[in-house]
Amino acid sequence: MAQESAINALGQFQLTTGFGPVGRLIEFTNSNEMMLLAAAIITALFAMALRRRAVIPGRMQGLVEMSYEFVLQMVDDTIGPEGRRFFPFVFMLFAFVLVGNLLGLFPYFFAFTSHIAVTGALALFVFLLSTGVGFWYHGLGFFKFFSPPGVPGWLLPLLIPIEIVSFLSRPISLSVRLFANITAGHVMWEVFAGFMIMLVTSLGAVGVVAAIIPLGLNVALTALEFLVAFLQAYVFAVLTCLYLHDAIHLH
Repeated sequence: MAQESAINALGQFQLTTGFGPVGRLIEFTNSNEMMLLAAAIITALFAMALRRRAVIPGRMQGLVEMSYEFVLQMVDDTIGPEGRRFFPFVFMLFAFVLVGNLLGLFPYFFAFTSHIAVTGALALFVFLLSTGVGFWYHGLGFFKFFSPPGVPGWLLPLLIPIEIVSFLSRPISLSVRLFANITAGHVMWEVFAGFMIMLVTSLGAVGVVAAIIPLGLNVALTALEFLVAFLQAYVFAVLTCLYLHDAIHLH
C-alpha cells in the first residue's frame, strides 16, 4: 500500500474544498483558490512594477515592460495593426496561463491549468470571442471563411464541411493541448519522485545510490517544466492571435 501511494501520480490533481466551511457552502475548490491567487499575483506585480515608472527601469519594472513588449510584438506580427485593440485581452490571457502553469511547479500549490474544465472554459471563450469578432467585422460575409478564394466550385461540397469541422474543433485542440502538456509533465514528475522513494525504502543504502538516477531525471524535468510552462502560455496566446487574425482578415 505504501508503494502504491508513493506513485499515485494522479492524486495531485484531486479537487479539494477551499476556504473551509464557506468554500463547502459555495463549492469553492483549491483550483478556484489558485486562480484567485494567480490574478492577485499579476495585479500585485504590475502595481509594484509601475508604481515609480522610472526612466531607467529596475528589475521588476524591466520584467513587466519586457513582457508587455513581447506580447505586443506577438499581436502586431500575428494579427496586424487592427489587433492592438485586443492586446489587453491577449496579454492578460498570456499572463494568467503563465502564472497558473508556474504555480503548479511549487510544493503545496495546485496547477489549475491541468484541469480540462479550466482550459476548456478559456478555449471556449477565445473561440466565441474570435467568432464574434468575425461577424462584427464582416457580418454574414464571415461565412466566406469556410470557402477559401480560388477553390474550384466542384471542390466546395467537400471542402466546406472539412473547414467547418476544423473551425469547430479549435476550442478542443486549444484546451487539450494546454491540459495534456501540463498534466503529462506533473505525472512524470510524480512518478520519478515516487520511484526514488520506493528505491530508498526497499533497498536501503543501495537504494540511496540507485535513486541518484531518477533524482537527476527529476532535476532535469524540473527545468523542462519551467520551459514548458512558458511555452504553453505562449502557444495559447499566439493561437488566440491566429484565430483573431482569421476572424479579421478571413485567411
